[in-house]
Amino acid sequence: MKEVREFWLEPNPDLSAEAIRKMVVEARPHTVLTDKDLAGVSTKIASRLQGTDILVTSNLDNLSSAKRSRTPVALEVMIGNQKELDKISQALELSPDYLLINCPNWKIIPLENLIAEAKGRSKLLARTTSFDESRIALSTLELGADGIALASHDMSEILRTRDLILGDSEDISLSTAIVTSVKPIGTGARVCVDTTEILEPGEGLLTGSSSQALFLAEGEVHPNPHVNSRPFRVNAGPVSSYVLMAKGKTRYLSELSAGETVLLIDRTGRTRSVDVARIKIERRPMILVEANIGNRKITTIVQNAETVRLVTRDGSKSVSEIKPGDEVLVRFEEGGRHFGTKVADEMIIEK
Repeated sequence: MKEVREFWLEPNPDLSAEAIRKMVVEARPHTVLTDKDLAGVSTKIASRLQGTDILVTSNLDNLSSAKRSRTPVALEVMIGNQKELDKISQALELSPDYLLINCPNWKIIPLENLIAEAKGRSKLLARTTSFDESRIALSTLELGADGIALASHDMSEILRTRDLILGDSEDISLSTAIVTSVKPIGTGARVCVDTTEILEPGEGLLTGSSSQALFLAEGEVHPNPHVNSRPFRVNAGPVSSYVLMAKGKTRYLSELSAGETVLLIDRTGRTRSVDVARIKIERRPMILVEANIGNRKITTIVQNAETVRLVTRDGSKSVSEIKPGDEVLVRFEEGGRHFGTKVADEMIIEK
C-alpha cells in the first residue's frame, strides 16, 4: 500500500487566528504549523509552544526532553552548506519524529542526501514556498520527501499542492462495452502523448469521440515483430478526441503540450498523474471503433496500427485484431460538459 505523504501548511504569522481557521477549512492540511491559538480546529497543530500536538524545535536538548515525555517532535534544520548537512546524522541519533528541512540556497542535492540518510528513521518534511518546489521535493531521488511544509500566501498554490499530495487516490469506475463494428476510415491528424514515465501493461489514457464515453487506450508497452515497445507513449487518437484529466475534467487532445500533466488509468481504475514530455501529431490512417454499453452506442477513432491497443478486463487487444463481440473497457457517464467540466443535467447529443 502506498504511503500517504503529509501536507503541512505554514500560514503567514501576520494572519489572524480566524483567517488561519478559514484557510485550514479550505486547504484541509494534515497539520498546521503555527504558534497561534486555533481552538476548535480539528487539524493537528505543530508549534514551537509547549502543549500542542507536535513540538517544533531546533534545539537538541528540547528534542531530547520531548522524546522523554513522549511528545511528537519536529526538528527544524537549516541547511546552507555541506557542513550543516553533515550534522544530520547526529540529529537522527535522537530519533525525531520529523525532520523539518529548510534549504534556502540549494535544494535537490541536499534533499537527495537527506532522503538516503533519513528514510525509515525519521519523516522528512521539506519546507517549500510554491507548488513547483513541492513537486520537486516529493519526487527527488524517486522516493521523495515524506511530505512538505508549505509557506505560501497564494490560495491557488496551496490548493494545487494539496491536490498534488492528496489527489493520487482518485479512482475511475470502468465499464465493459461490446464492440459492434470496426471500420477503417481515411487519414487524420493523430496524437501520440509521450510521458516522462514508464507505463505498465493495462495502463493508458481514457480517450474517445464523446466525453460521455471514453475508451481505455493502452500505452505502447508491448513489443511486436515490426517495432520495439515505447512504454512512455500512448497513441491516443485524433486531435479532436477527448481525454480524461484529473478531477473528472476533459480536454481535447489537440490542447495538450509538453510540461502539462495527464491522468494515467489502469484496468482496475487506479490513476496516477504524469507529465507530458512531448506531443507528436502526424497524419496516419485511422479506424473507427463502435461499441454498445447497454442500449447506448459509443465510438472512438484511433490510428489503424498494430501498436494501438484497447484495454480489456484481462489484457488488451490491437485495434487491427478487434472484431464485433469483443469486450473493451470504457468510462461511461450521463450528462454533458461545458469547457471540460461536467454539467449533470445538460442534454447533449454526439454522433
